[in-house]
Amino acid sequence: MDADTLLLAVVVATALTFDFTNGFHDTANAMATSIATGALKPKAAVTLSAVLNFAGAFLSLEVAATIATGIVETGAITLTVVFAGLVGGLAWNLVTWYFGIPSSSSHALIGGVVGATLIAAGMSAVKAGEIVGRVLLPAVLAPLTAIAVAALGTWLVYRITRSVPERMRERGFRFGQIGSASLVSLAHGTNDAQKTMGVITLAMIAAGTLTEDAGTPLWVIVSSALAIALGTYVGGWRVIRTLGKGLTDIETPQGFAAESSSAAVIFVSSHFGFPLSTTHVCTGSVVGAGVGRRTARVRWGLAGRMALAWLITLPAAGVVGALAWAAADLIGGAAGVGVVFAAMLLLSGLLFLAARRRPVHAGNVNDEWTGGLAPARP
Repeated sequence: MDADTLLLAVVVATALTFDFTNGFHDTANAMATSIATGALKPKAAVTLSAVLNFAGAFLSLEVAATIATGIVETGAITLTVVFAGLVGGLAWNLVTWYFGIPSSSSHALIGGVVGATLIAAGMSAVKAGEIVGRVLLPAVLAPLTAIAVAALGTWLVYRITRSVPERMRERGFRFGQIGSASLVSLAHGTNDAQKTMGVITLAMIAAGTLTEDAGTPLWVIVSSALAIALGTYVGGWRVIRTLGKGLTDIETPQGFAAESSSAAVIFVSSHFGFPLSTTHVCTGSVVGAGVGRRTARVRWGLAGRMALAWLITLPAAGVVGALAWAAADLIGGAAGVGVVFAAMLLLSGLLFLAARRRPVHAGNVNDEWTGGLAPARP
């Protein structure tokens, strides 16, 4: 195996690792509300979500095409740039997972790739107009749309079912939540799994093993779908707890309205090829569900901290991507990439060990929210 082939293999492995973290980071998007209301048991929820994420990855390739050719000039991209961009996205996923922040894996990946491209090839290699139109504008409009749709949907379901006995209403909407949460998982697969497909395709174009108009190979589609499904099954319990218990106290009609609005917005964005942040949409839907129920209390302080994290995702991941490229380029060749990869593994290990000090898992993810991420010790 020559050096270029080895480097491509490392990039593909890093991309699939990012896909795995995307899965466990974003499980909350589909299942947090269903777990919080008791519509699904935690383990059953992540299993169902994993299966549907895998299936959703095969429904559309529009987002993959956007990532592969729509944000940077492929002719200016090298394998080291792609690798560094993935490191930027990975680092942001891991840090926000540790703090339980439901931030955007999509924006972390795009920020990492753009940051690495800027330092390696300059501003001319970045398609600024495409980023504004396909990334930044949807980032603003999608959560606002989700808030409005979920608030209206929540108000309507309470209005329509106001004469239904509460126990019967709760039972009915629990079944409804299983369907709506399943739709979100399917929609998540159509959007998020494709980001990794796009990056691997971009790497293969940079390596010269694919032409720019060749499309995404089947093995890339299958491996990306498997990686995100496995990550989803592992379950990002820290983020699930924040989204399901931290923002507002969710009842089953709210959960149904939030999940339905999320699925609708994500499916529409996937159809048009927007690499949308499913996290932004689902978080907006949860906030909208809180706004739509008159007696609900939205914890706006926590929502504000999430919004701040969203604002800095692109630049933060971009800075890490740029630093990763600079370090790999300074050392040079496969050795440089290997050193950066080892540093990434070290960060991952340290965060994992730190998280074990105050663990969040399937057994305590639904404990009462007391103002902090980790449940109080018994």
